[in-house]
Amino acid sequence: MLLIMTAWRFLYQYLAVSKICCTFASCNDKLRQKMKIRSVLCFLLGSVMLAVPASAQKREIDEARDLIKVGGAKELDKAEKLMTTLLSAKEENRQNVKIYLTWYDAVLGKYALANEKLYVKAAYDTAAFFNLTKQLFDIALRLDTLDAAPDNKGRVRPKYRKGHAAELDRLRANLYTGGIYFVRKNDYAQAFDYLSQYLDAATLPLFTGYDYLVSDGKMPQAAYWATFCAHRQKQPDQTLRYSTLACRDSAKQQFTLQYICEAYHLLHDERSYVNTLNEAFRLYPEYPYFFPRLADYYNSKGQNDSVLVIADYGLSVNNKYPLFLLAKSIALLNLERFDECRDVSKQLIAVNDTMPEPYFNIATSYLNQALDIEELNEPRKNREKLRQLYSEARPYMEKYRQLAPDDQQRWAPALYRIYLNLNLGRQFEEIDRLMRQ
Repeated sequence: MLLIMTAWRFLYQYLAVSKICCTFASCNDKLRQKMKIRSVLCFLLGSVMLAVPASAQKREIDEARDLIKVGGAKELDKAEKLMTTLLSAKEENRQNVKIYLTWYDAVLGKYALANEKLYVKAAYDTAAFFNLTKQLFDIALRLDTLDAAPDNKGRVRPKYRKGHAAELDRLRANLYTGGIYFVRKNDYAQAFDYLSQYLDAATLPLFTGYDYLVSDGKMPQAAYWATFCAHRQKQPDQTLRYSTLACRDSAKQQFTLQYICEAYHLLHDERSYVNTLNEAFRLYPEYPYFFPRLADYYNSKGQNDSVLVIADYGLSVNNKYPLFLLAKSIALLNLERFDECRDVSKQLIAVNDTMPEPYFNIATSYLNQALDIEELNEPRKNREKLRQLYSEARPYMEKYRQLAPDDQQRWAPALYRIYLNLNLGRQFEEIDRLMRQ
């Protein structure tokens, strides 16, 4: 206020002197004098306008610092509010390092109070405590960006980086713990934010020299949980963000690989999807996710030879695994290698006699052979052979009907052909009636 009054007093005196001079001057002199007056007026008003905000900033920063020295919860809240209000008031305030420093100190004071309460096991909001750690990191990162800006000679000399990095390094474990806390609360968005901040510290200039990728043994676990959280939110890009590091967590690698596959599938990246399925299947052949999808993919492309390759690989690991035997049985049936199909299907029945598919595959292999012979159009010559094939198919298709009664679309037409060719009147009439219905 004193500055404004002084400025106006100076301006008044200048105008008074100028008025006396104008009495004795020519018209041109009067015009020049008016222009000078306007220039001086603009300069003074501009100086006043610049000085007032700067003075207000200093006053509020000083007030906040006094509150921080007091250190009570209400005082620290008020100090923080003063700084956040300054930052939101004007764009140029966001370039003021002192505002961020004061804000940081206010939040650090709040963290110290919260930590003390937790230490003495007093009641405190756990989520709020973790949020204070995250706030400190957010403020320090914004401050470091300003602090590390080149000076007028292009030199980068951060003034506060070393001290803040050392301080935050001691608190960084809270980001990991906070992330896991929110995972358990099923708040995957918040959990991802905490874990990503924990992980990103490894590449931030603020933490130069800490080399967290080497020194911090929790990095792979943090990457896994971040990947898990992104997967649960169906965010494929974020799922892939830390997936390479997450794969270093060997205890959960198969889950990470599953999330990677699903991310590529959502992104319609077919090549990466199939390559990852193959890689994952070789590492974890019996994990239930990879093999069925890989076999389905090859089957959809008509690549039955590829199905055989992966099924044989799986059987080399576990020769009694039902899924590998079933996939091989189907691939051999599609390749019209009927004798081999029946051999593999019988191996599967020996392992699990309640699974319907191998019975269907055996019956279908006989029926397909019969169809090939019928197409030769030599009924007299092949009558006995055909009868034998239909007779062989019958018990397996009937067993399939017994195990999968709802799958009438598959067993009804097959049994219709079998009963018709074997001249089984009663059985044929029953199937004919079912099909008509």
